[in-house]
Amino acid sequence: MRTLRRTWRLPSARISLAVLALVGLLAVAGGALAPHDPLAQHPVDMLHGPSAAHPLGTDYLGRDVLSRLLAGTGSSIVGALEAVGAAMLLGIVPGIASVWLGRTVEWTAQRAADTLMIMPFTVFAIAVVGALGNGMHQAMLALGVLFAPLYFRVTRAAALGLKQAQYVEAAELMGASRWWILRTHVWGKILPTVAVTTAQAVGQALLVVASLTFLGLGVQPPAPTWGGMLASDLGYLAQQPWAPLIPGAAIMITVGALNILADAVRDSGTAAGDPRVPARAPSIGTAAAVPSAGTAAAPAPLALPRQVPVREGELTDPAASPPGPAPRTTHGHSEEVEQRVTTG
Repeated sequence: MRTLRRTWRLPSARISLAVLALVGLLAVAGGALAPHDPLAQHPVDMLHGPSAAHPLGTDYLGRDVLSRLLAGTGSSIVGALEAVGAAMLLGIVPGIASVWLGRTVEWTAQRAADTLMIMPFTVFAIAVVGALGNGMHQAMLALGVLFAPLYFRVTRAAALGLKQAQYVEAAELMGASRWWILRTHVWGKILPTVAVTTAQAVGQALLVVASLTFLGLGVQPPAPTWGGMLASDLGYLAQQPWAPLIPGAAIMITVGALNILADAVRDSGTAAGDPRVPARAPSIGTAAAVPSAGTAAAPAPLALPRQVPVREGELTDPAASPPGPAPRTTHGHSEEVEQRVTTG
């Protein structure tokens, strides 16, 4: 909760949340807010520019671009969230289990994560769609499997640092169950890291979903999607060179807001004193802290006597030659210095 409060105080976080809230509203109610039917074709109005009836113009079939953009927001966002949800389920649970369930589970989970990390997103998604059929759920399941190693690595690294914490070891020695330790001590510390990873993963998944729909995978035409609109507009650049900028701007703004939010959550977690982030040591020359009123000051350390190197011919026994100033002449100089001056 402290990390969330610190995140909300950042202006960049508030702006990104406002943008994402607007995108979420369009994803839920975009089809109802569309001024025209996104699938209705009007050959008479093909490739028209912006007007009062069509604020963003029409495409090559006379369909309203604004209506298709609003209606396509839901399928694009829901597809990215579906992929990230599958990745969280397939990555977080094995990541935590690999820390607490022994070396066999740890070795198996790490080898599976290493295998999935080397697979390209688009090629694997095309293979899954070709095997299971061309549909949004099949493509998003393939993306979720490929995004799972990201959550596995992040969750495992955070859990390893928390397992060695003293309060976790004390709870284990007192007989607390693993489920109680995970629910009470571990999950609350891992949650900020998972939030940062989720914000970044949704942005990456949105780009991959746009790439798949650009290729005609996942959502069948003529259903509107951001990637599908971008692909159809590229064929008519001579008539409407500005048309691809509309879906491209929607993708860019949404992904940028997600990345800004991820940075804000990460900075807030560091500023909140996350125990997994090492504290910065005070630099040399920093003034000591002054005790406030009503608090007892710490005792000053004892000053050790300075050891002066013994010169040749001097006495090493302190009792034989008591410490004291060297004999001085009337001019204030020692006899040894005066003799050296006269002899020189």
